[in-house]
Amino acid sequence: MANLETKYLGLTLKNPIIVSSCGLTNSVDKIGELVDAGAGAVVLKSLFEEQINHEVNNIIYKGSGFDYPEAVDYVKGYTRDNSVGEYLKLIKQTKEKYDIPVIASINCYSSDEWVDFAQQIEAAGADALELNVFVLNTDKNSESAAYEQLYIDVISNVSKVVSIPVAAKLGLYFSNVVNVVNRLSVSGAKGVVLFNRFYEPDIDINKLSLTAAEVLSSPADMRRTLRWVAITSDKVHNIDISASTGVHDGEAVIKQLLAGATSVQTCSAVYKNGPEIITAMLATLKNWMDEKGYTHIDEFRGLMNYGKIENPAVYERAQFMRYFSSYE
Repeated sequence: MANLETKYLGLTLKNPIIVSSCGLTNSVDKIGELVDAGAGAVVLKSLFEEQINHEVNNIIYKGSGFDYPEAVDYVKGYTRDNSVGEYLKLIKQTKEKYDIPVIASINCYSSDEWVDFAQQIEAAGADALELNVFVLNTDKNSESAAYEQLYIDVISNVSKVVSIPVAAKLGLYFSNVVNVVNRLSVSGAKGVVLFNRFYEPDIDINKLSLTAAEVLSSPADMRRTLRWVAITSDKVHNIDISASTGVHDGEAVIKQLLAGATSVQTCSAVYKNGPEIITAMLATLKNWMDEKGYTHIDEFRGLMNYGKIENPAVYERAQFMRYFSSYE
């Protein structure tokens, strides 16, 4: 009988499938549906500093009598405390009701807020903290090293003030992903999530306006994640890797585990198919393990990563020479 139990960030998960931070994890009732479907853990919808400040500004802009600094300060404090308070309540209620790891998520852009939010989240009972870090570098005069250092500083500062494990959710926009993960691993991070799926702009050519591109991922999006999970899991050994983006079925779960992932995160598949897709993923994983004779995930995790396969260069190949070399 296959045992699907795994470890992530030092936490014991009954299986490696985590529902990532999204609107599906913003209420106790919704989380209950995910738990019933078999989720091994959940990442709560991110607490965004930017969103809190946006709410503050809306209230101030629409309100009257805010010519007095004291009134503005009161509104800022009340709105911020209310938003954070609701988030802390979600953590407490989820922990009280369900017996799975609850990972909080925050997205900030000012260093003092990262630390403040993290401390409150730990006090509320979260099992771990995922830092949803993203800085879009548009300064042509800045160096990539300075851009990367922002991530290192955030992780280091937060890890110093909380005792719960901290993971960094990263985007693909680095010149050397392996180096960044390695630096994070010695700066306090216990895990990394590869990769974050960001808002992407599109252009409406008829209205000449910016619109949002497709929000949900597709199965094909897994390919970039698979490559870097396979490479990074071989190169950096003292950090857990959670594979995210493009995990839409049980086969994708198996592939990411073979590549070396400690866990996988899914979101779009649940939006498209409902929580029952988690049950189907687990069934596929369990049946495959039984067929192969594996009793535990550790027996095959990383079996197909960069260091284990006969020709690791296949993970480095970037061009389609094999397929298109005869085309001129």
